[in-house]
Amino acid sequence: MELLRPQSRQRWPNTLLARLGSPVGGFAAAALGFGAFLIPGLALWVFGAGAIATITALSSFAVAATLAGLALHRSYPHRSLGLCNAITLGRLALAMALVAPLVAGVGASWAVVAVATIALTLDGFDGWLARRQGLVSKFGARFDMEVDSALALVLALNAAGASGAGVLAIFLGLPRYVFIGATWVMPWMRRDLPERVSRKSICVLQLSALILLQVPILPAGLATALVVLAAASLAWSFAVDLAWLWRRRA
Repeated sequence: MELLRPQSRQRWPNTLLARLGSPVGGFAAAALGFGAFLIPGLALWVFGAGAIATITALSSFAVAATLAGLALHRSYPHRSLGLCNAITLGRLALAMALVAPLVAGVGASWAVVAVATIALTLDGFDGWLARRQGLVSKFGARFDMEVDSALALVLALNAAGASGAGVLAIFLGLPRYVFIGATWVMPWMRRDLPERVSRKSICVLQLSALILLQVPILPAGLATALVVLAAASLAWSFAVDLAWLWRRRA
């Protein structure tokens, strides 16, 4: 027994390093870093939110990151996490950091505009990096889409109370979640959709409109026009996808 103990001690560091080097380990380490530094820093010093708002943002990120980590563990096919997925996780942290000004009632502010713009800009890099690094996966595509949806929902809720568009802005954050809910009632909607450039473009339009709604000096008339334009584009995009799914329902 005495001879086994030194060997056991030697294996522990190697086992720990192996786990940290795995996709799940790297994901967990990055999530802890974002949760420990990025979100509290933004919530407390950039947005000026209080303790309750900061804790709410951290809790939201913890739940979302845990769900993403479980999905990664189940279906990620590569041996390396890659910078692409780390960037998407960082975008999730930025989206959840925006929960803090929402809870604190900060309203429309340039700080929210800046953080949301960074989150949207980074959306152009994670997919490109995944292709460049040979780490494209269904998990990565789904993770990216869900982060976009979460960002849209948080921005829409903030815009509902902070912009001239009022509660109409909420409709820009709901389509993805209405679609998910509908799949429980209509199983034929669960088929994977093909890639569409127009869908991606409209997603960018949706998020851009929501970011503009955070601008403190945006006139109410322009805010309403942005919501109508983005909502009409989203309705068309979802109608195209639904038509494609309906034709293949059998």
